[in-house]
Amino acid sequence: MFRRPKRPPRIRGLSINKLIPNILTLLALCAGLTSIRFAVHDMWKEAVVATVLVAILDGLDGRVARLLQGTSKFGAELDSLSDFISFGVAPAMVLYFWTMKSAGGLGWALVLMFSVCCALRLARFNTMIGEPDLPPYDFFTGIPAPAGAGLVLMPLVLTNQFGPGFFDRPPVVAVFLVGVGLLMVSKIPTYSFKKIRVPHRWVLPILLIIGLAAAFLVTEPWLTLGLLGCAYLMTIPVALRSFRRLKAQTESAPPAPEPPPAA
Repeated sequence: MFRRPKRPPRIRGLSINKLIPNILTLLALCAGLTSIRFAVHDMWKEAVVATVLVAILDGLDGRVARLLQGTSKFGAELDSLSDFISFGVAPAMVLYFWTMKSAGGLGWALVLMFSVCCALRLARFNTMIGEPDLPPYDFFTGIPAPAGAGLVLMPLVLTNQFGPGFFDRPPVVAVFLVGVGLLMVSKIPTYSFKKIRVPHRWVLPILLIIGLAAAFLVTEPWLTLGLLGCAYLMTIPVALRSFRRLKAQTESAPPAPEPPPAA
């Protein structure tokens, strides 16, 4: 008796929960590339706003993926590539079109250096994924790529606030490119704010501060962004001191007792 061949099993489609994080990552990538377009057309304020939007979307995609149980290896690779373009290439190109183009070959070399430092920082971060956390674990090694993109654009932000004449000079921008690039590839510990637990008595004051910051970001965007950048820079020495103290406490703690042998 003739039997029909069995049909191969259909590949199940992906649920929308699996796609939402990748959609956010692609939106962040598009915003980063759009900031370059704004820079080509001398729309500097819009370029900074696009970078801020990238940072917001980048902060959402990973959390949304974990919340919706949509994490995947594909999403992790896409997120890493998006971060390099949005935080390593786009801000550097914005600064190049803004003022570093007038510095000739040296300006281009400094822009390349920043992008390379961002690529190395992301590669190091990716190779550390999956390794067990070492105490103290509330720290990054070097500043993360989103913070690096925000800090390297500080000359443009401060120029929008205080006007041209100082922060738009190529030597000043060069200091930011070199300094922030070295901070990204350094081993200086910086706070990982997403892992910090807030005591209950501080929840309402912190929410109030965030609300005020959001209001000032709308009314005085350049001053607010400048203050946020300075505040983040001030946390770096504090994080270094806290890291050393916690590391010393961890190393001086007595080892955990071994469990008794099974009977």
